[in-house]
Amino acid sequence: MKNKNLIVNAPSINIENKILLIRGQKVMLSVDLAKLYGVEPRVLVQTVKRNIERFPNDFMFQLNDKEFKNLKSQIVISSWGGLRRANPYAFTDFYCHLL
Repeated sequence: MKNKNLIVNAPSINIENKILLIRGQKVMLSVDLAKLYGVEPRVLVQTVKRNIERFPNDFMFQLNDKEFKNLKSQIVISSWGGLRRANPYAFTDFYCHLL
């Protein structure tokens, strides 16, 4: 996943506001991290899953229904919380090493 030619779209979103505390860990949700890389969230997750041996075991986890419901209740207007097939993934602070 690490690519020296990769251009990150960091200025287009405020990264500090996208860091959440879930399960006692600082994380970014797949939707926000995917925006940084300019890809769809499903592409990001698929890429990680296909290369899972490159990442630590606790690199990402999927939010359970209760966590996702709680998160949506904290965000009054949510452009990503509408109809979804699966709960989003949370990427631990290891994602900082990718940027």
